[in-house]
Amino acid sequence: MTNSQLLWLRKNLFNTWYNSLLTIICITFLIWLAKSIIIWTTTQAQWAVVQVNLRLFLVGRFPQSLYWRIWIVLTITSTLTAITWGVFSSKYNLTKLKIAVSTFIITGILMVLPGYLISRLWLLLIAIFLAVGFGVGRKFPKIISPWLSLTWLLSFSLILWLIGGGLGWQSVSTNSWNGLLLTLLMAAVSIVLSFPIGVLLALGRTSNLPIIRWFSILYIEIIRGLPLIGILFLAQVMVPLFLPVDLRLDRVVRAITGLVLFSAAYMAENVRGGLQAVSRGQVEAAKALGFNSLLVIILIVLPQALRAVIPAIVGQFIGLFKDTSLLSLVGLVELTGISRSILAQPQFIGRYAEVYLFIGSIYWVFCYSMSLASRRLEKKLSQ
Repeated sequence: MTNSQLLWLRKNLFNTWYNSLLTIICITFLIWLAKSIIIWTTTQAQWAVVQVNLRLFLVGRFPQSLYWRIWIVLTITSTLTAITWGVFSSKYNLTKLKIAVSTFIITGILMVLPGYLISRLWLLLIAIFLAVGFGVGRKFPKIISPWLSLTWLLSFSLILWLIGGGLGWQSVSTNSWNGLLLTLLMAAVSIVLSFPIGVLLALGRTSNLPIIRWFSILYIEIIRGLPLIGILFLAQVMVPLFLPVDLRLDRVVRAITGLVLFSAAYMAENVRGGLQAVSRGQVEAAKALGFNSLLVIILIVLPQALRAVIPAIVGQFIGLFKDTSLLSLVGLVELTGISRSILAQPQFIGRYAEVYLFIGSIYWVFCYSMSLASRRLEKKLSQ
């Protein structure tokens, strides 16, 4: 410990007798808490509930004979994520130690994860694609960067086609889309659809056309005044009433509609905050150079507005991802819903701590990943 660190500890934690006492009490409590958690995790918790039901947690009742589709989807998303990460970290120096530690962690995960040989082989293949994709992204960032958004959109359609089936393939009913698979699909589709709608609503609220402006204001204020669970129930019950009798929307589609309608209103306010941060002088200067209103918005205003509110937008995405847990209340068996089904098994009744700690860890991993990606994106755009 360096002298500066010792000075910091003395100044902030041990500067008076009562601060020193409080510091000692807090450290003792944290040690006791950590010790209790470790003892419970390693000796008392019954993790068999997770190991036995791991497939239910991840893919629910998806046909086992079609798991290869899920593996292909996971390979595609992992590779694109690695390429994207490589592009955004192309200017950061990665030492051999960091690469070795990352390789060790991935290898350790492959060794401890339960599963059959075919599952381990798929995981090994995904790890290889992760390494290759990350290397390609770091090697050719300027070539890949302009095509990333289009590639993600195309892969999104391919992923939905692989999971649902079609064109002569065996189709899989949405009733079999359960667990983490349904959670990720609902969150991804809702994020992709709510973002452009929210941007349009934000632009509409700042429009000079009264009809568009008042429609946007009315929509945003009404939706923001309603709870999400109420909108989800309305989407499940009311939407079919406005459709022809012979047209029945799937429950998943109705739930996505509710999530998109709700998230778009909050997204619009986040984007509007960014629009207000763009100075009026830039708009007038662009018009003086001959840009029409559409080009001013696309090339001048929106890039600066979106960059200014990246933390708020990502926070909205994280909130939307966690809000998918409410889908279990409208009959969709996502990650939280499948956990209730698992807890109803006679041999695992009362294993609430293990089950909810496991799904809480899954939510944390994805939410923290989005937060980390947003920070990297901010650094990339600020350069």
